[in-house]
Amino acid sequence: MTAQAPALPRPVPRRRLGRAFGKIVRNEARLAWRSPGALIAGIGVPVVLLIVLGEVPAFQQPTPDLGGLTRFQADIPVLIIFGFTLLALWGTPGPLVSYREQGILRRLETTPASPVWLLAGQGAVNVAMAAVSALVVLFGSALAFGAPAPKSYGGLVLSLVLGIGDLFAIGLCIAALAPTSATANVISRLAFLPLMFFAGLWVPLQLMPDLLREISEFTPVGAAVEAIQDSMQGQFPPTAPLLTLAAYAVVFSLLAWRFFRWE
Repeated sequence: MTAQAPALPRPVPRRRLGRAFGKIVRNEARLAWRSPGALIAGIGVPVVLLIVLGEVPAFQQPTPDLGGLTRFQADIPVLIIFGFTLLALWGTPGPLVSYREQGILRRLETTPASPVWLLAGQGAVNVAMAAVSALVVLFGSALAFGAPAPKSYGGLVLSLVLGIGDLFAIGLCIAALAPTSATANVISRLAFLPLMFFAGLWVPLQLMPDLLREISEFTPVGAAVEAIQDSMQGQFPPTAPLLTLAAYAVVFSLLAWRFFRWE
């Protein structure tokens, strides 16, 4: 009498898998609401800075050194990228490494839900917050302070998507390489300051010395600010900043995929 082969596990219906992923996204959204550090940093801080800068009379005067823009108009793309960077570097690596430290990612491997879903769920929540942050800055600057509406909507959407992509890829790479959540937070903070400098948070890109401006054009934030600013002023962004953003997104995504540790 031959031994009966063990029964194979029944595949989980796609509809149930979809509901499970939806629950992961909703759970990540609830966690973001209950611990609103990333929410406040990525949306609240740019809005506060927008109000402060908008109320400075000198920032509402056109400046020849800024190509006829006001300082306020020059700072709008910077505030958008500021919010993206806070969400990508402060809201992504720490929680993901914490999940690994607590063994949550490893335990998910024993369920039909892949641990990749948790990364995707948190990414979906953070990208949604980044989109809200950008929309609030854009509409707030136009409605409250009379900033001109963007001229190239296609270029603006592409610039925002690539900007989100490259910055969150950097955040994932930090999560992949950092051994602990404390280390991830330290690396994120160390990376934040130089990135914001080259984004033009303290000195507008147009007023930087030539060498620093050339360096900025090849950074993920400087290229994003340039592409967004060009879109707002009426032209589709040049190829160079878009390729720079795409290259950062691809390279750091591949590094994160290669080195991410699930346990």
